[in-house]
Amino acid sequence: MIDLAALASLRAVDTHGSVVAAAEALGFTPSAVSQQVKRLERQTGVPLLERVGRGVILTDHGRHLVDAGGRLLADLEEVESTLHRRAGAVAGRLRVTAFSTAMRGLVAPVVRRLRDAHPELILSLTEREPWDTVDLVSSGQTDLGVVHRWGDLPITIPDHLASTVVAHDVADVIMRRDHPLADRPALTPRDLVDDDWIATPEGTICRQWLTRMYAGTGRLPRIAHTSVEFDSHLALVRAGLGIALVPRLGRQPLGDELVGVPADDPAPTREVIAVHRRSMADSPAVCAVLGALAGSSA
Repeated sequence: MIDLAALASLRAVDTHGSVVAAAEALGFTPSAVSQQVKRLERQTGVPLLERVGRGVILTDHGRHLVDAGGRLLADLEEVESTLHRRAGAVAGRLRVTAFSTAMRGLVAPVVRRLRDAHPELILSLTEREPWDTVDLVSSGQTDLGVVHRWGDLPITIPDHLASTVVAHDVADVIMRRDHPLADRPALTPRDLVDDDWIATPEGTICRQWLTRMYAGTGRLPRIAHTSVEFDSHLALVRAGLGIALVPRLGRQPLGDELVGVPADDPAPTREVIAVHRRSMADSPAVCAVLGALAGSSA
């Protein structure tokens, strides 16, 4: 009989490219993951991994087992979800992964209500970037992910995942109250071509959107400082080092020194999307969390 936990470990090694990375993703030690894979090799009687340089890759046998076993794990997940639905049980452990502002402004506020309403439901929360979250849900390492999509900037969601829009969020241009444009009812990129920006790193969705906003100006935003955290953006703007585009969701109070001016042409609006595997569509726990997230933003 194939050990399903060991099969999940083998799939994690395939996803992350090494035993060490798989162990970190699963919350195990590298030794535990290695032992699980070796146990699976003993059970199947064939080699499943081969070493290449400092990493490992799946053998042909390992690839077949991961591909076929993935369907088996999905079928078992669907059976379990259906059983819970038939029993009407919002129970068990659900792993939820979200980006930072959604964790603060959307997920955290509903957790207490969910725990009070469903005491047998255990929520395990992790904070990750959207593209990492989609990969984690897709590979079975988390159950429900909260990601965002800005305008027409794509985020690739595999076919075996279902997606639900649970909220819409808007970003404002944050500037010091003494900025010459701070009293404007709205600002366009053309108004801001000569301003210094505090922005998220190159390659992030928020940075891509800021660049996309400037498309009609024939210029690029003048990036003076780069920071991952929006709280740091507020601090840098407060210090007079530039302006920033900061979403409202999960945003800290601006205080007396800062103002948030709506942006226009185009308006920086993002969809907040919850994703889960289609095999969990009947899960009462997933449905409860989706309903709570959507209800919180209504």
